[in-house]
Amino acid sequence: MSLRFIGIDPTTGQGESPTVWVDESKGELVIQGWKPDEATEAECATFEVPGHAIGIPAHEQVVRVPARMVKILREACDVAERAQLG
Repeated sequence: MSLRFIGIDPTTGQGESPTVWVDESKGELVIQGWKPDEATEAECATFEVPGHAIGIPAHEQVVRVPARMVKILREACDVAERAQLG
């Protein structure tokens, strides 16, 4: 795996660090965020998408990332897309 650091929450302190990387070998985003509260996780787990099972699979996790990181996420999407295109 070759992770490329893209950015960290610009208002982060010592104990908070939502972060975004790109795995350039897979063309995937890797996101560190806050754990959602129980109500948010429960709402996500009941969301219905046609053709998909309801719930959060055991191998997946919901995370929260602040909107102030949109620019960082856009950059990560661009990097991941370029990695995928070769």
